[in-house]
Amino acid sequence: MRTTLKRSALGLMAIMLIITVVVALNWQKSLQLYHTITLFDEDKIVSNFSNMQDLTPTVSIKKSGAVHQFDHEPQPLPSHYTYKGEEKSLQEFLTRSSTTALLVLKGNDITFEDYFQGTTEFDRRISWSMAKSFLSAIFGVAVAEGHIKNLEQMVTEYVPELIGSGYEGVTIKNVLQMSSGVAFNEDYQEFNSDINRFGRLMALGGSFDDFAASLVNEREQGTFLHYVSIDTHVLGMVLRKATGRTIADYFEEKLWSKLGTEEDAIYITDSTGEPMVLGGLNLLTRDFARFGKLYLDDGQFAGQQVIPKDWVKASVTPDEPHLQPGKRKSAELELGYGYQWWLPVDADEEFMALGIYDQFIYVNKKTNVVIVKNSANIDFMKNHFESALETTAAFRAIAASL
Repeated sequence: MRTTLKRSALGLMAIMLIITVVVALNWQKSLQLYHTITLFDEDKIVSNFSNMQDLTPTVSIKKSGAVHQFDHEPQPLPSHYTYKGEEKSLQEFLTRSSTTALLVLKGNDITFEDYFQGTTEFDRRISWSMAKSFLSAIFGVAVAEGHIKNLEQMVTEYVPELIGSGYEGVTIKNVLQMSSGVAFNEDYQEFNSDINRFGRLMALGGSFDDFAASLVNEREQGTFLHYVSIDTHVLGMVLRKATGRTIADYFEEKLWSKLGTEEDAIYITDSTGEPMVLGGLNLLTRDFARFGKLYLDDGQFAGQQVIPKDWVKASVTPDEPHLQPGKRKSAELELGYGYQWWLPVDADEEFMALGIYDQFIYVNKKTNVVIVKNSANIDFMKNHFESALETTAAFRAIAASL
């Protein structure tokens, strides 16, 4: 009798343990889904964008070496800028676009740095698609090192898992230039859009690689600038296969360890641990500025050529009609495009890394200026991303004032 009771008690304990584990696992998934659904809520967005490591799976990339120190030469911001022929208040713009951080760098001098809406200089802020420009940088290193033979190769030469998908037959260069021809709906306000399906996969678990392999083709490659965030993930797949290295490892060795950064980088990952190279970097605002300075100085940092100079130049040079800035039938936006970098309309030695909700690293080589703007602008999609055009006008006024 006692043996039977003892077995029953042990069995009950085992069942309770299993139930506890199942509940815990489902609770974690439910919590991640909740964070995904509420990530952009107006009352949470500012805090969320500075605390992504508390909301999603992540991997850290350790800082190393001496911190590169900026000098400080404080100067006031201009009071106004001109947009579409109308003079506008810069302070009103910074408030209206829900700015959380603004840093202005001329040469090696920080001329302005401030943080807003309760955020601080020590917050590691989500890059969103500014991360694409970082991926482009280490991709260029892999090309220079001979891991990737040339950009006219098909991505499936490195990633055969994509045979049968929309990426079959597509060249690396067309993927770099967001001209893959792959169908993708990047409307963040449409629940069933591809980008929101991707977000739910991130929350509920799944592989970014499998998601990329599920996409299909909709038009001829190399003819139309259609922004497909998964194109950048495919570049990451190529990089992993070509180098035989993880993204985090290659990123740390070839880039992060060479910028004199202040803090670790944090990458959002999928449930397999794969970094979200299309938009998952979280950095200090000053570390975003260090990356901008790298490109301001043609890929050189602290006397070392980190990114090949010719790669930097090619990255910010639209070399096809459909990639040129300005209104055209071969693109959805007025901005031009290079290798995961944006070119503003009437670009004059200027280019940008750009992320949703108004994240910017703006580089103006003519004035020797880098501007970083972190934001939580829920209206960033109004009038077909016009906020990017107006932000450029504000940046130009700041750069011209120095």
